[in-house]
Amino acid sequence: MIPRQSPRKPLPIEVRGTTKQPFGMSPAQFLRDYWQKRPLLIRNAFPDFQSPVAPEDLAGLACEEGVLSRLIRHDEQREHWRVKTGPLSESDFAKTGHANWTLLVQDVDKWDMDVAALLDHFSFLPSWRVDDVMISYAEPGGGVGAHVDQYDVFLLQGLGQRHWAISTDPHAPKDFRSDVELKQLQAFESTHEWLLEPGDMLYLPPGVPHDGVAFGGPCMTFSVGMRAPSHAELVGDLADYLAERLSDEQRYTDPDLAPAKRSGEIDPTALKRVRASLPLTAGMEEAVLADWFGRFITRYRSAQTPLPPAKPLSDAALVKQLADGASLLRHPWSRLAWSRCGSQCTLYANGHAYPASTALATQLCAQRILSPVGELTAEERALVLALVNDGHLITRRLRGRRA
Repeated sequence: MIPRQSPRKPLPIEVRGTTKQPFGMSPAQFLRDYWQKRPLLIRNAFPDFQSPVAPEDLAGLACEEGVLSRLIRHDEQREHWRVKTGPLSESDFAKTGHANWTLLVQDVDKWDMDVAALLDHFSFLPSWRVDDVMISYAEPGGGVGAHVDQYDVFLLQGLGQRHWAISTDPHAPKDFRSDVELKQLQAFESTHEWLLEPGDMLYLPPGVPHDGVAFGGPCMTFSVGMRAPSHAELVGDLADYLAERLSDEQRYTDPDLAPAKRSGEIDPTALKRVRASLPLTAGMEEAVLADWFGRFITRYRSAQTPLPPAKPLSDAALVKQLADGASLLRHPWSRLAWSRCGSQCTLYANGHAYPASTALATQLCAQRILSPVGELTAEERALVLALVNDGHLITRRLRGRRA
C-alpha cells in the first residue's frame, strides 16, 4: 500500500525579516517560491530604518531640471485627479495643502549615493535587472490610486505609515479608467490589506493590482523597481540593431519562383521566404544576440547620459593619478553590464561596447567606487582610460587618502 502524501503547506504571504535573513528566508528560497510568482510582506526587513533623504530634500530634487518627478493631487469630493510633471516649483507645493497629495521622484539612486547604497541589499539579483529607486512622499490620503505594475517592485516603508491593499485574485479585472491621466484600474477589490511601518517591505511580482495610501501623517516609500522591457521594446530595438548591420545587397530573393496562379497574391511560399529573410533571434549567433542585448539593456529610458570631460585625459596622466592614490568613481548615470563569448569579454556602458577582462568588468559592475584600484594590465588601463574619457568613470582622490 502506497502511503498517502500529506498536502503541501501553503506558502505564507507574510514573514518577518531577521538580521541574517532580511527577506525572512534565504535569497535562493525567495527566488524559488516568490520571485515573479506571488506577493510577500516582510515585516522588519530593514530594522530601525532611517530614511537617507529628508522630505524637503526630495522636494528640492523634484525642482531640478532633468529629474523625473510628478506631483499628484486628489480631490476626493469630485473624484478628480491632477498630475503635474517636473521640474516643479515652490509655488506648486504651496497649493497642495495637508492631505490627499503625493510626490513621486524617480531615479533618486542616481542623485544620492546613500539612496543608491540601498541597492546593496538586492545584490542577489543581476545588477542590470534593477531599474531605479523611486521615492514617493505623501500627506495623509495621498496615493496614485489602484493600479498594476508590469515589473517586480519592492516597496520599502521609509517614513510614517502607508496602508497597502492588494488583490491576488487571478480573475480580477484589469481595465483602466479613461477619465484619469494615471493608469488607474476601473475596479479594485482587495484580498489582503496591511499597514506598513518604517522598515517593513512589500514585494509585488508583475501584474498584481495594488493601492497604497498614506495613513495618519506624512509618509515616504522607497520603491525599488526592476527593468522588465516589453516584447515590443525588445523586438523594436533588435530590429533597429539588425537593420544597421544588414547590407543593402541582402534582399528578398525567389530563385525558385513558379508562374503566378493568381496575380498579386502573396502566397504561403512567399511568406516562408519573408520569414527566412527576417529570422530575428531564430538562427542568430549567440555572440550577436549577446552584443545586441548588452547594448540595449544598458541604455536608460531618459536622456540623462554621462558627459565626457572637457579635456581628455592622457594615458600618462591616468597612470600618475592612479599612482598618487586616486580612486575611480562610477558616474551615477552610467549603467554597466558585461558578457563573455568564448574567450572574449565585452563591457557595455549606456549602449556602448568595450573590450574588457572578465575580472575588471565584474569589478566595475559590482562597485560604485574602486579604491584602491590595484594593478592593471595594459589592456585594462586602456579600458579605464576609455571609460574616463567617455564620462563613465571619474578619477577622484577620496578624503583620507594620500594627496
